[in-house]
Amino acid sequence: MMLIFEAYYKTLGENIAFYRKRRGLTQEQLGAMADTTRVHLSRIENADCAVSLDTVFAIANALGVEPYKLFQNKE
Repeated sequence: MMLIFEAYYKTLGENIAFYRKRRGLTQEQLGAMADTTRVHLSRIENADCAVSLDTVFAIANALGVEPYKLFQNKE
């Protein structure tokens, strides 16, 4: 992953984990809801991989949040 985007991927991953835990979902449950695997979701949450917008939209939909919220800093 390009270093210039590292902060965005980190924020995305942290927010997905935050909303997932707030909904009481496991990575496996959210992965199934968003049509991805637990391993892929774990890599996204840990900013270990790039992610497509389609996947971001699917995760946001499964979490019941607007996609832009997954990119917002929680400062």
